[in-house]
Amino acid sequence: MKYLPAIFIMLFLLSLSIPSFSKNSGSTTLSDNGNNGNTINPMGNKIKVTVDTAVFIATLSDNATGTAFKSRLPLTIHMIELNGNEKYFDFQTALPTDASNPGTIQTGDLLLYGSNTLVLFYKTFSTSYSYTSMARIDNPSGLAAALGSGNVTVKFELE
Repeated sequence: MKYLPAIFIMLFLLSLSIPSFSKNSGSTTLSDNGNNGNTINPMGNKIKVTVDTAVFIATLSDNATGTAFKSRLPLTIHMIELNGNEKYFDFQTALPTDASNPGTIQTGDLLLYGSNTLVLFYKTFSTSYSYTSMARIDNPSGLAAALGSGNVTVKFELE
C-alpha cells in the first residue's frame, strides 16, 4: 500500500508522455467543381512539368489515378500532338480509372483517357468525352506556347 501513491504518479506522468492522436490530420481538401467529383488537395502533392526550358507546377488529383501516376515519376515522355488542343502519350500498363464527362476541358488539365492514355490539354473547350482526373497545372499561362504545334518531350517529376 505504501507504493500506491508512487504508482499513481508514475501512471500520470506516463499518460502525459503519450502523444494524442486524432482521426482528422488537419489537411484540407477542396472540391474541384470542374474535376468530376475528384478533389485537389491544395497542401498536397505537387509535380513539376518541364517542356524544354519552361517549367510549370501542377497539383496531383487526390484519387487513385493521381497516386498511381505519382508512383511512376520521374518520367520523361514523348507526347503526340492531337486536334490543336492536346498532347497525348500511351502508357504500356493501365492506371486506375474513374472516368466521367467534365463538360469543359480547362487549359492545364492532365487527364487520363481510357485506362492508359495521358492527355495534357493546352486549350479550354467543351467535350463529350469522359476522362479521369490526374492533375491540373496551377498556372497554365504560357503552356500552349511552350508545347507548340508539334510533338514534344515533357518531363514530369515531383516538386
